[in-house]
Amino acid sequence: MIVIEPVADYTPCHALRREVFIEEQGIPEPEEWDDLDDEAIHLLAREGERLLGTARLIRREETGKIGRICVVKSARGTGLGAALVREACDRFEAMGCTRAYLSAQVYAIPFYEKLGFVAYGDDYDDAGIPHRDMEKSL
Repeated sequence: MIVIEPVADYTPCHALRREVFIEEQGIPEPEEWDDLDDEAIHLLAREGERLLGTARLIRREETGKIGRICVVKSARGTGLGAALVREACDRFEAMGCTRAYLSAQVYAIPFYEKLGFVAYGDDYDDAGIPHRDMEKSL
């Protein structure tokens, strides 16, 4: 059974982000790590001991930012990514947030649109990958 839960020790989340963002997508390591991890809520998806995905949640007043969303190759297409995003939105709503925001890799915009997010603004480069901001009312 797949479990998605917040974790205090986000070392497993870093391992997933290293695998997906640094090794698979080629994002330079210094661009992946920042000083926001300590203030964030880290969601970890796992099946038993098998790590499957993660997302990072940062609250800014009434807005919740979902970031660093990743799913290992073997779990893509299973609905796990959508489950991570829904869990993040549910948690932000429970905290009193009225809006969720994320920075989507452009190729993933249709995925987030299916979850109720709307793209806004222009495309921009983030770590060599085209991104666009998206938001959803909670």
